[in-house]
Amino acid sequence: MGETDLHRRVMVDLIAVLEQFYAGQKVYVSGNLLLFYEPGNKRRHVSPDVLITKGLQPGPRKNYILWQEGLPPNVVIEVTSESTRNEDLKKKFEIYRDVMRVAEYFLFDPYAEFLTPPLQGFRLESGRYIPIAPTGGRLLSAQLDLELEARGESLRLFDRRTGEVLLTPTEMHERDAEEIYRLRAELERQRQR
Repeated sequence: MGETDLHRRVMVDLIAVLEQFYAGQKVYVSGNLLLFYEPGNKRRHVSPDVLITKGLQPGPRKNYILWQEGLPPNVVIEVTSESTRNEDLKKKFEIYRDVMRVAEYFLFDPYAEFLTPPLQGFRLESGRYIPIAPTGGRLLSAQLDLELEARGESLRLFDRRTGEVLLTPTEMHERDAEEIYRLRAELERQRQR
């Protein structure tokens, strides 16, 4: 799991937000799951912090076995820390690019201590990862049709079509609670008239 509480929260929030965004669609969202990429070799695996695969049925899996699933993730997001930085930038970078052919790879350092800039993205083009240039402080994921933005210790996702931030379950709950409070107050005012 995450190296710190913050790393874990970022991963959990991203997975929850993406599951919500893709609810009802044939898109598999997961993270911190063993992904085996070489048939017959149980030593050849990675554990992406967050992965998104279009065309796969959502639902729980024990592992992601690439040759059985038949599709690599479209997007992987790694929440980088001091202990994972080298693996995220070298070993996983090469595996995602050369072996699995993951279309987009993002790295986020919530403490902004180990990556400069703290949010980086790469798109696979002609077998090479090309850095994704930021636009207005955001990185576009063409695969997800979402924009990613580092906001302090959080990695926020924005719907490219609407420009709206995708809310975490906690934020949705707070928004709904505020709306209920507002409606109750309005009802009470109506009764007092």
